[in-house]
Amino acid sequence: METPWFAERAVSAVRPGDHGWLAYNGPEERDRVIGPFVREGLQTEEKVVYVTDLPAERLPGLGRGIDVDECVRSGRLRVVSRRDSCLDTAGAFAPAKMLDTIEREVGAAFGQGFRAARVTTDYSWLLREPGRADLNRMLGCEHRVDDAVSPSTMAMAICQIDRRACPPDQLIALRDTHEVLVEVNPEFDDGILKIVRTFEPAGLRIEGELDAARHTVVAENLARLVALRGSVHLDLSRLGFIDLGGLNLLARHAIRLPADGSLVLDHLRPNVQSVIETVGWDRLPGLTPGAALGLQETEGPA
Repeated sequence: METPWFAERAVSAVRPGDHGWLAYNGPEERDRVIGPFVREGLQTEEKVVYVTDLPAERLPGLGRGIDVDECVRSGRLRVVSRRDSCLDTAGAFAPAKMLDTIEREVGAAFGQGFRAARVTTDYSWLLREPGRADLNRMLGCEHRVDDAVSPSTMAMAICQIDRRACPPDQLIALRDTHEVLVEVNPEFDDGILKIVRTFEPAGLRIEGELDAARHTVVAENLARLVALRGSVHLDLSRLGFIDLGGLNLLARHAIRLPADGSLVLDHLRPNVQSVIETVGWDRLPGLTPGAALGLQETEGPA
C-alpha cells in the first residue's frame, strides 16, 4: 500500500481548498489550532461555520476580543447543531445531510459577500457513542467532503477528532481521507529555524538550523515550557544542524531541572548524537535520550 502524501500546514496558513485534519491530544492543542482558525476568519470578514452542540460563546479557543453575539447577528459566525446539520430523524449520523449543510452554508457565504468560508466540526462524539456511526460511513462522508472542498476557491475545512476517542487503525484510516494535516502556529519561524509546540509528549519540535544567532530564542521558549512542566521532550528529527553552543544550551537547561525532571531528546540524528557522546553530555543528569529516529526520518524529507 502506498504511503499517502500530506501537506503539513500551520493553522494560519490554511487556505481555500484545504480539507484539513486535526487529531488532537487534549483541549490545549485543540484550542490552539481551532481558536486561531475561528478568530482569524471572524477578524478578516470571512464566514465561520461550526457544527457543534456547544453555544457560540463556548467555542474552543475564542478568547477575548471577539464580540460573539455581534458575529452571530451579522452572519459571520454560524453555529449549526448536530441535529440540524448531520443527524437523521432517528438520531443516526447522515453523511449526505452533512454534505448538504456544508454546500448550503458555503453557497450562502458567497451570496452574503464573504470572501471565504471556514468550516469545522469535531467528530469525536460519533466514536464515543455506540450506534451513532460506523467507520465506513464516516470515511464515505470524509471522501465526499473532500470532493466538495478541495476544488473550491472559497471553502476550507478542518475536521477534528480526539485521539483518545479512536483506535489507532481507525485514526489512520480517517486521517488518510485528508491531504492537509493542520497543526499549531509555530512559536518562532524565521525561515532558518522553526520552533513548534508539541503536546503528546509535551515539548518542542526544533526544525532547521540552530546556530549562535538563534540560541536566545530557543532558550526563551525552552525556559517558558520548563517552568510549566517537570520534563520536556525535544523532537529533533528535523534539526539539520546544531552548533556546540546550541548543545551546551540544552545541557545547561537539563542541569537546572528539578531532580524529578528531565530534558528528553527524541529522534536524534546520528551526527548530533555522536557529538553529544563525544563530549560526554549523554552522562549529564537531566539529559535523557528519548524515542529513536525512524528510518524515514533518517533518510530525511523527500
